[in-house]
Amino acid sequence: MQRLVVGAGYGLKDWLAQRITGIVMAVFTLIMFAAALGGAMSSREAWQAFMANGFIRFLSFLFIVSLCWHAWVGIRDIWMDYLNSAALRLFLHVMTLLALVGYAGWAIQIIWRL
Repeated sequence: MQRLVVGAGYGLKDWLAQRITGIVMAVFTLIMFAAALGGAMSSREAWQAFMANGFIRFLSFLFIVSLCWHAWVGIRDIWMDYLNSAALRLFLHVMTLLALVGYAGWAIQIIWRL
């Protein structure tokens, strides 16, 4: 007898995505907290010097991507679980994606501004 699989089938991938992006965001937050304690945010010049480091820029990019991916998985699941209208769900998926891409670009522009 063949098992009937229903639903979107995102299960394990989404679970892993939420955990991995959560870890990335937690690590970045700890690094930023340590940087703040170390004076990296004490002045504009200190912030510019801190953010000029290629590794920190990579980590901040990774954080922003992780944050958007984490948000996408959560919001997408809310739309899928609570909205019955496929048209409304599609519209909100597209709007959510556009907003998250816009937020990511805006965040990178703000954080990396030198």
